[in-house]
Amino acid sequence: MSLIAVITGASSGIGEATAQRLAREPGARLVLVARREDRLRALVHSLPAPATYVAADITDAEAPSRVAAHVAATHGRLTLLVNNAGARWHGTFADGGYANVRQTMAVNFDGAVRMTEALLPLLRSSAPSAIVNVASVAGRVARGGAGAYSASKFALVGWSDALYAEERPHGVHVGLVLPGFIATEGFPATELRSRWVTRWMVSDTERAANAIVDAGLRRRVERYVPRPYAIAAAVRVLAPALLRRVQRAGAGGLLTPRTGADLAGVNGGQRGTRTLDLADVNRAL
Repeated sequence: MSLIAVITGASSGIGEATAQRLAREPGARLVLVARREDRLRALVHSLPAPATYVAADITDAEAPSRVAAHVAATHGRLTLLVNNAGARWHGTFADGGYANVRQTMAVNFDGAVRMTEALLPLLRSSAPSAIVNVASVAGRVARGGAGAYSASKFALVGWSDALYAEERPHGVHVGLVLPGFIATEGFPATELRSRWVTRWMVSDTERAANAIVDAGLRRRVERYVPRPYAIAAAVRVLAPALLRRVQRAGAGGLLTPRTGADLAGVNGGQRGTRTLDLADVNRAL
């Protein structure tokens, strides 16, 4: 059975790498979703597999229905949905308040939920099929200055666990990918890569794409990228007091490098600045 996949946040970063990786699968046909039409068009023409695109902001009310209509008209079925689009804005809760939480949840959680709702009938009718939700290690371990981001990813992880149980009887597998620091345009992790003591913590988009393939096509339940980040999640459960001591020691500041928007000086690099694109998923511990 041929692979028909929808990838959100596909214009760069993890989404672009996932499109390139899935395009190498036999019989693959892809539908790419992101805001930047010029990049989507260029990517479609560069892939070694048939691909189309829908230029859309996943927070727009009509975006999920547009994608579903395109998939139904073009392919009539769907075997893989990769919910990858996301964003992050720096800021403590005292500074950003509910507004920061709301805008972060709208992209990272609500966007995935609404896209899944629109495409679930196709996934069920095409079973065996799969959904891969790209969360983050931040969905297991939170830190100061990124509470809204962690809240959105914690929500995505919890919802994915429930969705796995609900959709398994219908032949729809639900897998989770939890990246740590992944160097992308929107989150270059320059500070971490410049220090030898933290350089090992930064992975690349190709590894993240391979983890998505494992979670989707090989039906793995959960994958960390890199794999040792699973230790941090275990410490959060088994030794939460130890994690709090590390946070009090000031490690959180080291592990909150600037986004691409910060480095580019967009809006002065202040909190609340949107990352360069929803496709540039900002991954953080």
